[in-house]
Amino acid sequence: MRNRQRTTPKLSLAAWAALALLGACAAPLPPAPADTAAPGGDYLIGPGDMISIAVWRNPEVSQSVPVRPDGKITTPLVEDLQAAGKTSTALARDVEKALEKYIQQPVVTVIVTSFVGPYAEQIRVIGQAARPQALAYRQGMSLMDVLIAVGGVTDFAAGNKARIVRTVDGRQQQFGVRLNDLLKDGDIGANMAMRPGDVLVIPESLF
Repeated sequence: MRNRQRTTPKLSLAAWAALALLGACAAPLPPAPADTAAPGGDYLIGPGDMISIAVWRNPEVSQSVPVRPDGKITTPLVEDLQAAGKTSTALARDVEKALEKYIQQPVVTVIVTSFVGPYAEQIRVIGQAARPQALAYRQGMSLMDVLIAVGGVTDFAAGNKARIVRTVDGRQQQFGVRLNDLLKDGDIGANMAMRPGDVLVIPESLF
């Protein structure tokens, strides 16, 4: 009589993914650390920003220009000048230096009129948000501010299983957030300070 060997049933890729998801749900993420101190520093120009360049007593070379996707700008007499990653003051000094070839002692003022910010400092919202998008970080920005900007969450969102992905000292960390408690129950304790570069991930409910 032959011994029957036990065989392990094969699982589909979708089944393995479901098991992995259930395993992840069993280990909830830690809440974000209580940190009310907003990061300081001047605003850095980013691709997509609109900037106004005023050259004193030289209106013919004064104009508003967009920062191109490669981070550079082009103005009259100045071509392909790096703008992204600089403050408006630093960019003004660079424009002055470039104009010295044509204008004696130019005085330049740079004003950012439309804000997007550097990619590394944008806050990204993905998943079951009403309008998933990237947002320019603003000093003092909170989780509630982000949710207002994206129009809240969809009816299919697992709000209390959402998470923040944050890079701290070069290492990626994840923190659990309670969007349902914040939006539906008005639990202000579920609000938290956002940081430049944060990614808010809102998963879909399985039920």
